[in-house]
Amino acid sequence: MGKIRVIVDRRTCIACGVAPTVCSEIFQLGSDNGKNRVIDKYSMKLTDEISEGEIPEELYECAKRAEESCPVVAIHVERI
Repeated sequence: MGKIRVIVDRRTCIACGVAPTVCSEIFQLGSDNGKNRVIDKYSMKLTDEISEGEIPEELYECAKRAEESCPVVAIHVERI
């Protein structure tokens, strides 16, 4: 089993709250700018422009649902 990289383009994000609703195990709206981000547990990088993290394989489907639900395609999920 490998890890999964999750990237949120916070410049594109419109802070609609879909990702945290669909997959709160990975995503939350940030207290810094209100835009979507990877939760601290899995976060590797957080700026105003990007949130990047690594999640375990068992959360892949949850992350993919959030990616597919994002109305502005601001979430990217890839196996590493």
